[in-house]
Amino acid sequence: MISKQFNLSRWAVEHPQLVGFLMVLSLVAGGWQFAHLGRAEDPNFTLKSMTVSAQWAGASPEMLQEQIINPLEQELRGIDFLDTLSTYCNQSFCVTQVSLNDNAPKEQVAAIWQTVRNKVSDISPSLPTGGMLSVNDDFADVYGYTFALTGSDLSHLYPIAKKIKTSFQSIPDVGKVQIIGEIPETFNIDIDPIKLKSSGISLSQFSETLQQHSRIASGGMLDFGMDIPIDVSGKVYNQESIEQVILPSKSGNLHVKDIATVRSGYTEPPPSIVRYHGKSALIIAVAMAKNGDGLTLGKNLHAEMENLNHELPVGLQFVQVEDQSKVIKESVNTFLLKFFFALLVVLVVAFGTLGFRSGMVVAFSVPLTLSFVALYMKVSGIGLERISLGALILSLGLLVDDAIISIEAMIVQLSQGASRENAASFAWTHTAFPMLTGTLITIISFLPVGIAKSTTGEYAGEIFWVSAAALLCSWVVAVVFIPLLGVWFLPSSKNISCQETKKNKFLQNTLKCVIRKKKTVCVVTISLFFMAIFGTFIVNKQFFPLSDRPELILDISLPPGSSLRKTDEVVKHIEKKLSSLPSLVHLETHIGDGAPRFYLPYIPATPNSSHATLLLVAKDLNTREDLFKEIKAFSNNIPASVHIQRLSLGPSADFPVQYRIIGPDIKEIVDISHKIRNILKKTPGTSDVQIDWGNRTLAESFNLNSEKIAYFGSNRTEIAQQIQAFLSGEVVGAIFNTNSHRNLVIRAQENFRRDPQLWSLLPIQTQMGNVYLGQLGSLEIKQVFPVIWRRNGQPCITVQSDVAPGIEPLEIVERIKQDISNIKNHLPYGYRVEVGGDAELSQTANDAIFALLPLTLGIMLLILMFQLQKFSRVLLVLGSSFLGLIGAVLALLIFNAPFGFVALLGLIALAGMIMRNTILLVDEIEHNKNNGLTLNEAVINATILRARPVILTALASVFAFVPLAFNIFWGPMAIVMIGGLSVATFLTLLSLPAFYLVLFSDKQKGPVFQ
Repeated sequence: MISKQFNLSRWAVEHPQLVGFLMVLSLVAGGWQFAHLGRAEDPNFTLKSMTVSAQWAGASPEMLQEQIINPLEQELRGIDFLDTLSTYCNQSFCVTQVSLNDNAPKEQVAAIWQTVRNKVSDISPSLPTGGMLSVNDDFADVYGYTFALTGSDLSHLYPIAKKIKTSFQSIPDVGKVQIIGEIPETFNIDIDPIKLKSSGISLSQFSETLQQHSRIASGGMLDFGMDIPIDVSGKVYNQESIEQVILPSKSGNLHVKDIATVRSGYTEPPPSIVRYHGKSALIIAVAMAKNGDGLTLGKNLHAEMENLNHELPVGLQFVQVEDQSKVIKESVNTFLLKFFFALLVVLVVAFGTLGFRSGMVVAFSVPLTLSFVALYMKVSGIGLERISLGALILSLGLLVDDAIISIEAMIVQLSQGASRENAASFAWTHTAFPMLTGTLITIISFLPVGIAKSTTGEYAGEIFWVSAAALLCSWVVAVVFIPLLGVWFLPSSKNISCQETKKNKFLQNTLKCVIRKKKTVCVVTISLFFMAIFGTFIVNKQFFPLSDRPELILDISLPPGSSLRKTDEVVKHIEKKLSSLPSLVHLETHIGDGAPRFYLPYIPATPNSSHATLLLVAKDLNTREDLFKEIKAFSNNIPASVHIQRLSLGPSADFPVQYRIIGPDIKEIVDISHKIRNILKKTPGTSDVQIDWGNRTLAESFNLNSEKIAYFGSNRTEIAQQIQAFLSGEVVGAIFNTNSHRNLVIRAQENFRRDPQLWSLLPIQTQMGNVYLGQLGSLEIKQVFPVIWRRNGQPCITVQSDVAPGIEPLEIVERIKQDISNIKNHLPYGYRVEVGGDAELSQTANDAIFALLPLTLGIMLLILMFQLQKFSRVLLVLGSSFLGLIGAVLALLIFNAPFGFVALLGLIALAGMIMRNTILLVDEIEHNKNNGLTLNEAVINATILRARPVILTALASVFAFVPLAFNIFWGPMAIVMIGGLSVATFLTLLSLPAFYLVLFSDKQKGPVFQ
């Protein structure tokens, strides 16, 4: 590996002023950078999904699929890394979610989305008349700072909201600012169909007249040395001028007001409705720029909000709902407190076990290593957030390991009479390379997380990079700076050896006993390992834990196809109940759409008139749970499906338990979905079981008579367009003001729009004049699914369920595994049932990591073979990595903690730490054997020499993880490390010598002890 002719430790000791200067410079620069690292709540990860929306006013879900979605999906199937095309269709509207494979490189995602935009542009000209496609790849933006602007009149709010938006956009670190909840103002021109027919005016004549009067027309320019524009009067500009427009009637002058009522209002139905504590509101959402400082941004936004509040008109209220800087501050401060507590524990262990001078040298290695890590984080663009801080705490116990080993090597040499300089150089020749091998092995154990091509790997990947930097820097510190510090501070004492002999007498006798019973020890250890494997089947499973944020998401779902007006009525009833709850601080309502993505793992709901999202913010974590229970108590009395959920600390699904049924025939997949729904409802621990399609509902269909259409000289398209204009409205022009514009919308009077029995009286223009719609066909009532979901071109129904408190989603999946298996075994050809939800996300994340294990194992073998030179020793080291499973499973069972992705990270780190200790022990045994000791004596002496560094590192790590064990996110990992490292340390010092002797005792015959 590294040449042993050059001694880096001796070089450091021989150049004390240069090395000392570098030490001070690193501390100052690293300390400064650490204080100025960016702060965030979570690391960024690339959301590998985007949406393409299709609109076609009046079209049924079936028509949308046939005419727009099928060509769209056919075009999109050729994009790179495509995983699924999931499409949701209801009346007049469809959303296709384009999802890439989890292993799609994040660097290529932007180019893929550009390809999607290009393909959408290519097929747009071939869409049917009235059909439109729009692309949204910005819904992954996180708007962590949201503000509510409320008042009595929504029309007064929008100009102020635009002013606020402009003000916010000038603040440093602001990425995007979005105004949510705007409902476009219109002039609604409600036509009396009876008067329209009797007037002899056709709908197209009415429409064209208004278009002409609202169109901007130029009269040219006059040149009098200056260009003077000529304005042509007669353009409509307000409600009264619209009413006075003269229509082309043969019976004399007829004004718009004679056959229609003009009202100033809003788009009906509105695209969505937003309220704050029951009042009409606009939400101003702010997203931070990439690599921005969340704390500074939050402070600047709050200051600007205070300034703007002083300028608001009386009656308006401007409040902040979401403040990511507050969450960042609490999260980072909490972790820093735990980090420094863990650091204090490490220092106490060092001082308490090594003595003041040795402890001081070891203690100094920690801030020095962290200074180098801070510099690396700054250069790499890594800030202080949940993952990077967790990686630092994870590495903290290991940071002192190399320093302890170097100091131990120096103490041994000093006790044997060596000079400080020779003792320092001994640390390089005797321990540097085994330490480096152990460090590399520990780093490589995190490799699957660092380079996993998955969303979860990207989210947690900083664990690898920060840990790798910390461990490599700790090795550099141990071989460069620690020897110099040892020369400066360690005493020259020859009494250490006797003292240590007395202390190690007990361990020596224990090891002799182990040697005599080595086969028994091996059998017991192997038995414990198999018991641990069995224990993994009964440990609770979890993907990512729930967040400790104070928000709750309350999703209200009426039967699919319900109108926005009906959804609004139900939500108002819920808002009234919630307003009396003292634990509620903020109540933000979004009807017909989801809340903005204020938190990275939160996925906003698909736009849907039958759905509403209520964002509830409690005072704190305790009141959040009280609020959760209070809502659960009254939710059964609400005439809608109520789904309340806490936020997750990682990637999550809408419902934690999901099953997808996919097949060609809708009736068949409906029957299968009902069977799975019944299974879930009967399973203890499930709640709010539902099917995303809902039930069939009544729908009106107007059947045109082709013979009558031909007789009157019309066609199906022209008739459909006129029906759509009467019932849904048609924009025929716009009135432009200084800062806004209002569309002119013509439509039938409300009683005609609401009552299908009156539709037959709608006047339809034909070549033979206006005729009643009833003369062209008849109205038919039929049952249809109001929404249709597709997945990769096939109908797909999802049965989904929430879980009761204290129940993990993976536990539910395991409980009904056999029942689902029975259904799968009897499925017709062409049908399948897929597991979704947390189980699918967990499997995807784990597969991405396990796929890299062969590469990881190969690199480990390469490093170990270079260091150990024999395959049998390599196998011993690799086999020792499983010792951590025994204590880890035991600790998880004792504390009833779940095993999930975070706990898996702990288990991986644990394996690396154990192999690191094993490498150093095996290397020391081989060194003793080469110096002429018998095999047994070599094993005993090596174990005694390595005992104190192993125990000290274990103590430092275990105590460092104690405060982390109470953290919601890192708790399972900390418990795995505490239990696994405690037991593994014991087994490393006792079982590992026994395994070594069993494997190699036949290769050296001779006396047991000399």
